[in-house]
Amino acid sequence: METIPKPSKETKEDSIDDIENELLLPGLPNHLAQICLSFLSPALLFSVCHAWRRLLYSHSFPPFFSLYVLVSPPPNRKVDQVDAINSIQFLSLDPFSSKWQSLPSPPKDPPLHLLHRHPSFLSRNLSIQSLTVSNHLVLMAGTTCRFVPALSMPLLFHPESNYWFFGPPFTIPRRWCATGSVGGTIYLASGVASHYSGDVARSMERWDTKQKKENWRWEKMAPLKDGRFSREAIEAVGCKGKLYMVNVKGNAVKDGCVYNVDANLWENMPKGMLAGWNGPAVPMDEEVIYVVDEVKGALSEYDSERDCWKKVIELPELKMAEQIAAGRGRVCVVCGNGEKIVVVDVMATPARVWVVEPPPGQQVVSVHILPRMSKRA
Repeated sequence: METIPKPSKETKEDSIDDIENELLLPGLPNHLAQICLSFLSPALLFSVCHAWRRLLYSHSFPPFFSLYVLVSPPPNRKVDQVDAINSIQFLSLDPFSSKWQSLPSPPKDPPLHLLHRHPSFLSRNLSIQSLTVSNHLVLMAGTTCRFVPALSMPLLFHPESNYWFFGPPFTIPRRWCATGSVGGTIYLASGVASHYSGDVARSMERWDTKQKKENWRWEKMAPLKDGRFSREAIEAVGCKGKLYMVNVKGNAVKDGCVYNVDANLWENMPKGMLAGWNGPAVPMDEEVIYVVDEVKGALSEYDSERDCWKKVIELPELKMAEQIAAGRGRVCVVCGNGEKIVVVDVMATPARVWVVEPPPGQQVVSVHILPRMSKRA
């Protein structure tokens, strides 16, 4: 994705050349010591000594991955109209220091007004739709206090350069849509603009982020056969060259469809897949799909050959699952009205589980897995 500015002189200050006065390994020059240390786990580098810790956070060392969250105040916290309009925050959790840190402020022009809870409608949360694409956080859709689409174009954040920027303007800004990605291309389907339109509810568009910036644009693709996918915000799960999505969240009767990216065609969703899609779903490296049954608290993996879901683990903590992210062999699930993030290491046998607490006084809206932010150690 052609989006990343070159690091400034200030951001280069923590490179390996700038810690050459600190000996990393006795008897070896630092550039060779760095190669040797790259085989150690980041957790070990963080804990042994300050020089290794500075190396871990330097630009010349491969970035480790962190949790990123969108958070908002809990419903019992009193906020006025202005605070409600600007209540969303973006934070990242350093997995080694266990400290939450704020992301840089998004651009102020145009101002970002994302509403998660309206003071007059405490019983319903308003969706904020975001993706992880090519190691970028991508905000796609939301709602303002006037109940109209909050974004006229995608807003992206690149952690390794601490840089926010905008994508190409939407042909029609919308909310309550389906969003997903395949191979670095972002897809936007259905939804509601300022007012309901059947054409918008059936539409499908894509943005190829791999193109040069001057060629960025939204292209119209094959439309949906009807507008049933504009009822609420849903995830379009990208896996093996296709996008999978259902029109209703949770354990309700639903319709499902599949978009074939290469053929630009809509297909029927396999019956077994649709029957077990009872909660938030997510792809792992676009190779396998995981779903959490929000009633049973069961995390399952889809078996495409048998058209069935294989249970990975079932836990009370996974009940009331709201949103899910996956990467690096781990599945992260926002549960309990955003009051906790349950992390499942699906590569371990048996699966290993732990809980991450949200920042104090905040509830998690969504979680993502991305490289750590550029910072000084």
